[in-house]
Amino acid sequence: MRTRPEVSGHGDPIIFQISGYSNSGKTTFITKLVRQLSKEQFKVVTLKHHGHGGRPDLLNEKDSSEHIYAGALASVVEGEGRILLQAEQAVWTLQEQIRLLSFFDPDMIIIEGHKRADFPKAVIVRDQNDVELLTNLTNIIVVFYWDHSLLASIKTDLPCFHINDENGLFWLKNFLMSGFK
Repeated sequence: MRTRPEVSGHGDPIIFQISGYSNSGKTTFITKLVRQLSKEQFKVVTLKHHGHGGRPDLLNEKDSSEHIYAGALASVVEGEGRILLQAEQAVWTLQEQIRLLSFFDPDMIIIEGHKRADFPKAVIVRDQNDVELLTNLTNIIVVFYWDHSLLASIKTDLPCFHINDENGLFWLKNFLMSGFK
């Protein structure tokens, strides 16, 4: 088991995914989860898959973007304790992204997207079309749904919570924190 989060150098971070199709509420849910975990003094980093196709936009009209356009592999901008990193290579694997975030010695890495990866995950089911995720994805720990009518289609013994049920967020926070006993 892991040590308390206030002890630095505690080892590998807990990695957990929030999965679902586009516009299912993943970003909003992660924001709530990160707020709760941060209140408990956990160091949390997030990793988001840009699922809209193509490359994410660079910070246009900035020197760091000019460095990338000129061929720099990476560009870091720092100001008053905030660092913005822009980096470019043909493909970044999920493992490379996790290693990059590990530099920050986090307690937890929360991944938005990358639903086919095999890390423990919560799945958000927005509508009937999303129910198939529950049979197509691996390592699902908990399900969050938008409409109570979906419960008839969600055939699982896993914990299931409405997306706005604070008990679900509390359950997940406690699940993640249990790795630190």
